[in-house]
Amino acid sequence: PDSFFDGGKYKNDKAIIAQVEKMLVEGATFIDIGAYSSRPGAKHISEQEELERILPVVRTLVKEFPDILISIDTFRSNIAEKCIEHSACIINDISAGSMDPTM
Repeated sequence: PDSFFDGGKYKNDKAIIAQVEKMLVEGATFIDIGAYSSRPGAKHISEQEELERILPVVRTLVKEFPDILISIDTFRSNIAEKCIEHSACIINDISAGSMDPTM
């Protein structure tokens, strides 16, 4: 909801699926998903909230597009691990390794 890229306009499964389908048809190789805003001044959210935001989206996209390649933006190793368990294939540590030593 606090994305500086899209302003959080993809708020439900239908909108998310439609946007991802459009991106894939247009030639996207990876779909990048994040649930923690790295926008300057963004509100800090808990790890639990980040997980509650991101996992349903990952699950929905893998179900809808079984061959999808998902990249996850996070700085938390637990979020990264859970997303990989649900078929994400790339982790982009948005802190460059400076915020979670177990990344």
